[in-house]
Amino acid sequence: MTFNSVHSIHKDMERTRVLDHPVERPLTLREKIVEFIKDAIINGKLKAGERIPEHDIADSFGISRTPIREAFRQLESEGFITVVPRKGAVVSTITAKDVSDFYAIKSLLEGYAAKEAYAKFTPKDLKKLETLNAQMQRSAKKNDVKGFFKLDNQFHETFLALCGNDKLLQILDQMVEQFERLRIAALSLPERMVRSIKQHEDIIEAFKSKDALLIERLVRENAEFSARILAEELDEELT
Repeated sequence: MTFNSVHSIHKDMERTRVLDHPVERPLTLREKIVEFIKDAIINGKLKAGERIPEHDIADSFGISRTPIREAFRQLESEGFITVVPRKGAVVSTITAKDVSDFYAIKSLLEGYAAKEAYAKFTPKDLKKLETLNAQMQRSAKKNDVKGFFKLDNQFHETFLALCGNDKLLQILDQMVEQFERLRIAALSLPERMVRSIKQHEDIIEAFKSKDALLIERLVRENAEFSARILAEELDEELT
């Protein structure tokens, strides 16, 4: 990855943010670098195993390497990169086992949380789910994976917040943050966003009908489908 390509991604990212994704507050320097590197990984500019060009990024932003290394710590905690001694930061490789392990746990915990939350749902909560899903549909039409991802988080957080189990929420929050890259990778696959919207519609209907077992099953299937298509994509890359 050359200095010119780094600079080009930087300019494109800033232009897209201004036009399509207004930010409610100014991003800190560390946050800008994190978003910059995430975009490069998600868009395939930086590939698995490739070294992150720390020097080029510093030159592009006109900064020292200190905030870049701060950004690296966050990216490593979220599973985007791995810091290797004497080599520096490289893009992490996603394995089929990573996918299987993460989504198996996510499926069980989110399904249980949704089942526990259903009795506390109000018409206002249902309206929020419908509004978020409509916004996700607009993001999908623009192929805005990052925007879709943020809305998807809000959709799931709506019922997770009502489950009444703080320990479960803490475990899920830590795990989802650590494996953010897996979820974004799954949403980036063809037709995944469209399929997710349909699955969300079914989940909303299940909440309306107050069918606890159906809610649990549909929420689990939502996670399991992501695991299946991402595992299939990894298998194709290896063949």
